[in-house]
Amino acid sequence: MLYPFGYGLSYTTFEQTMENFTDNGDTVSFDVTVTNTGTVAGKDVVEVYYTPPYTNGGIEKASVNLISFEKTDTLEAGASQTFSFEIAKEDMASYDSNCLKTENGSYVLEAGEYTVSIRSDSHTVLDEASFTVDADIDYSVTGRSSDDTAAVNQFQDYSTGNVTYLSRADGFANYDEATAAPDESEYLMDDETREEVSAHSVAYYDSTLYDDDSDEMPTTGADNGLTLADMMGLDYDDPQWDSLLDQLTVDDMINMVNLGGFQTVAVDSIGKVGTLDSDGTSGLNDWYIGVYGTAYSTELLIAQTWNKDLAYRIGVAEGAEYADCGIYGTYSPAMNTHRSAFCGRNFEYYSEDGTLAGYMAANTVNGLASQGVYAYIKHFVMNDQETNRCSMLLTYSDEQAIREIYLKPFEICVKNCETGTYAVMSSFNFIGYKWCGANSDLLNDVLRDEWGFRGMVLTDWNGSYGYQNTDDAVRNGNDAMLGFFSYESNQITNTSASLVTAMRQACKNICYTVVNSGNYTLAEETSGLDNMTSLFLTIDVIIAVALVLVEAIVLIRWRKKSKAAD
Repeated sequence: MLYPFGYGLSYTTFEQTMENFTDNGDTVSFDVTVTNTGTVAGKDVVEVYYTPPYTNGGIEKASVNLISFEKTDTLEAGASQTFSFEIAKEDMASYDSNCLKTENGSYVLEAGEYTVSIRSDSHTVLDEASFTVDADIDYSVTGRSSDDTAAVNQFQDYSTGNVTYLSRADGFANYDEATAAPDESEYLMDDETREEVSAHSVAYYDSTLYDDDSDEMPTTGADNGLTLADMMGLDYDDPQWDSLLDQLTVDDMINMVNLGGFQTVAVDSIGKVGTLDSDGTSGLNDWYIGVYGTAYSTELLIAQTWNKDLAYRIGVAEGAEYADCGIYGTYSPAMNTHRSAFCGRNFEYYSEDGTLAGYMAANTVNGLASQGVYAYIKHFVMNDQETNRCSMLLTYSDEQAIREIYLKPFEICVKNCETGTYAVMSSFNFIGYKWCGANSDLLNDVLRDEWGFRGMVLTDWNGSYGYQNTDDAVRNGNDAMLGFFSYESNQITNTSASLVTAMRQACKNICYTVVNSGNYTLAEETSGLDNMTSLFLTIDVIIAVALVLVEAIVLIRWRKKSKAAD
């Protein structure tokens, strides 16, 4: 390994020392002093790692794990800077997906010695200190302080697939088996998986199978005299939301969940304005309506700076350009984990490390929010390849890897978003046999219940790929479709109490996100927004009408030719 993770060069040299290491019970704290020992000015990164105890055949663990980092200011030759760190021990817990020490899976901080180190890269130790955990801590019982509800297995039953996973047991004794090329039979979809996938495809999806006869039809079309603006700043659980949502008609809800392409639609019954969303991830890039801003550095390059403050300032600058255009939603930042140097989306993703990606993303989102812009963090989750990613790509992984690698940047981002609102863009791919855009385990149990997310979830591009059912999506925590209501998969034919209740919740999430964004909080400062939105929606209508006319003309000509032939 010539260039380990975290490796970097400088025109000067630095010395780092760890001081005042203290075990505080639930946390450990220490200071790190960085001194420029060279002859010219420069910056350095403090990289903090931990090494947990490993029991042969027990819960799998990496031997070195990044847990925190900071970037120095520019230090002149001979100058020093000191950082103070306080790290929660629960953040060093490992996920027990195979239930070796938990009943239903959860995070466990195992007994033993933990070493905290500062390193110049993941291989090179500069200084270190240790602490001991006397007895296992099972967080399925106590819960982690950062979670709303305790984490338990959500994906393990259907995510693992027919795969041998590498283990550290007996010195990676199963290495040959775990890394061997699969035989042809392992590529074949088993009957159970085929049945599950088919049941949710457009051709075979039966909406009525998911109705609950005990559900009551919500109130619709009420006249309670409220507008969405009245909800600005109110808590997500404020009872006034119910009064507002009672004013929606079923058609209002269908339009709101289906017309999510670069916009959220205007809804007269609640006085909701139409709003605009645009593509990121490196600045305003609205190829749909032809509005462009500064082309900022790719997320890959931004992550290489290890500079949280820089990520925040980029978010502020990008957000200012969005706000200047009256656009307060951005399809960014993206934070999936780099799996291969050949992935077509690597430029959009920060890193191969969830901790680095998560904190850089959180700072960018906070910068955007400071300008009233809500970020759609994406692609949630395990969008690990570009080729065939929208062709029913079934991705398999052990739940421990899902949580400790793939969900990690999203979790850190969600838990460190400090101001404003933000959103989530789900991904094309499946976890096992469940599409991420209709996966309640992911979107409700983990994102909302465990992490406490409040906001809207939007699909990736809704191009009618045979499985992106609006009905299926809204029942499982995905609130809006990134499209224009133009495919068979978008048609709502079942308006049962169950589905209407699901759409009502989706509309609440959309409205909560929009009303707490610059669309409302900065409305008096936004000139031309209503005109831009009206123009945007009018263009949609004109295009749709034009397509209908073209089809009609073609049909008339065909009929004339047919008569002439007769």
